[in-house]
Amino acid sequence: MSAPEKPLAGEAAPTGGLSSKGLGAGTVGLIGAVVIGISCIAPAYTLTAALGPTVSAVGVQVPGIILLGFIPMLLVAFGYRELNRAMPDAGTSFTWGARAFGPWVGWMAGWGLIAATILVLSNLAGIAVEFLFLLIAQITGQPGIAELAFNPFINVAVCLLFVLGATLVSYRDMQTTQKLQYFLVGFQVLVLLVFAIAAIVEMLTGNAFDATPFDFSWFNPFAVGDFSAIVAGLSLSIFIFWGWDVTLTMNEETKDPEKTPGRAATLTVLIIVSLYLLLAVSLIMFAGVGTGEYGLGNEDIQSNVFFALSGQVLGPLAFLVSLAVLTSSASSLQSTFVSPARTLLSMGHYGALPASFARVSPRFFTPGYATIVSAIVASGFYAVMRFISENVLWDTITALGMMICFYYGITAFACVWYFRKQWFDSVRGFFFTMLLPLVGGVILLVLFVQTLVDSMDPDYGSGSNIAGVGLVFILGVTVILLGVVIMIWQSIKRPAFFRGETLSMDAPASLRRTRR
Repeated sequence: MSAPEKPLAGEAAPTGGLSSKGLGAGTVGLIGAVVIGISCIAPAYTLTAALGPTVSAVGVQVPGIILLGFIPMLLVAFGYRELNRAMPDAGTSFTWGARAFGPWVGWMAGWGLIAATILVLSNLAGIAVEFLFLLIAQITGQPGIAELAFNPFINVAVCLLFVLGATLVSYRDMQTTQKLQYFLVGFQVLVLLVFAIAAIVEMLTGNAFDATPFDFSWFNPFAVGDFSAIVAGLSLSIFIFWGWDVTLTMNEETKDPEKTPGRAATLTVLIIVSLYLLLAVSLIMFAGVGTGEYGLGNEDIQSNVFFALSGQVLGPLAFLVSLAVLTSSASSLQSTFVSPARTLLSMGHYGALPASFARVSPRFFTPGYATIVSAIVASGFYAVMRFISENVLWDTITALGMMICFYYGITAFACVWYFRKQWFDSVRGFFFTMLLPLVGGVILLVLFVQTLVDSMDPDYGSGSNIAGVGLVFILGVTVILLGVVIMIWQSIKRPAFFRGETLSMDAPASLRRTRR
């Protein structure tokens, strides 16, 4: 299959094949991609919020549940890697879904990614605001300063400043993003490692709050004995591991685009799961899983475990933990812009959205227009929801799990179907293009359906409901249906894409097998 002629900037590929979009090629290496992937996952922020509730559900089996939840992410990552080898394109789920199943499915896969990331952008900015004031309160010794973050006017104003800063960095070239993330991610990971080691040392020296000797049985998820808790552990993986796919959306800007993004995705999830396991084990050893003052089962500290234990573990250096979580959310805010901007760019490039989304900054070779639109939508969404109801805001964030399962699942199945003629060409092909992504996709499909069913309960999420139906369910379904409405409208305005003229379905070709 010969490469199609490169179209002009903003012009869809005329032959229905893949084409370059004018991004800065070869600007991101393997290490840079991994660092940006870790940044997008935001391990410090993610784990401090997820660890406590997980302990309440499964006790000391948290490491086992983390390992179990890691499995579907790894299986899906294999599917992403194979698709990227065959079709390195910044549109990722959008492009691959369209090539495997046609324009309608591809468009909805792109919508799922955009909706999820924009929802998270607003959430990350809000979290950064809270930890900024918390850090100032710690340093100054004035606890009242932390309460300023809950004033909606102050909260929204500072939140918009965070988004503005992240947008300015994201608008610039990827080298600027890499340089910033090297510092932010390096600091975040260093603090987490120091925190974990200090907790273990405190336990070994007899200074722990509730010393709990290490036991390999913690890594057995089935020791939980409760299927619902195991399902909850799989759902947890959607939250704590999500974001690694940003390494694939940079594929047109990486060195060796057919191999580097996939390797970066795999390395990212492996590094993250190792870091999570170390932190989970060290905190269980230090604080135990009881409901005492600093026990991980104490509901009063579960929303921010690292902050609650920082003084006990690090003493006068406790402020570093708040700074690390602030750094985590702020760096993730900036790196998360990468995914929706490049998906919107690709959708504009192939004619699935207005051509203005296909604009690339002539100076920085980044999707400038799409980046600005993502920032405006995320900021507007956060500001409106923050003033309407904080419960509605957080229920919308809870509903993003549906979006993640939705577009990850489509991408996994796209891998299976796209390579259907190559399943039995080799042992490697059987496992990595069929079996592993198929299992990952099925797990995500089950989680998607289960979340839909569970979220109908009026007690799900914040407990808000409309006519007895959980608000999380209503919000999740509304976001999906909104995508359907916009898609139908675009099909009327831009029928060429939906006829497969600008991005056609493509059967697996033998050329790709030899190219590997």
